[in-house]
Amino acid sequence: METVRIYRQIGFVRREMKVTSSLEPRYHGPTNAVRRPAEDVAVWNVDTEERMREMADQVERAVGRLGELERQIIEKRYLKDEEVYDYNVYSELHMSERKYYRLKSKALFKLAFMLRLEVFVEPVETA
Repeated sequence: METVRIYRQIGFVRREMKVTSSLEPRYHGPTNAVRRPAEDVAVWNVDTEERMREMADQVERAVGRLGELERQIIEKRYLKDEEVYDYNVYSELHMSERKYYRLKSKALFKLAFMLRLEVFVEPVETA
């Protein structure tokens, strides 16, 4: 969610091609490999920007499917332009700390499933 917040705030920062050559000596023979740095940078820029846009869209759709209070908690805590702390959010929403953390936990759990980020851990048996 931090990536989405930053992407919404400043957008995508493109890479630029390095124009200075390396001063390191080459002790081996020619590799006959053709490098195209301009093409590599262009492909990276396009692919990364598209991936970030898709991620932001997925997060926005998933957050939109949450309940009203859960959506407000996630938007105010993680998706606003400035960084906000938990105590600011639950005081702004006029709710108790316990209720806030319970709703926040449920919201993050739902988001993990909607975004397919859930991880299943097998319980460890003790002997």
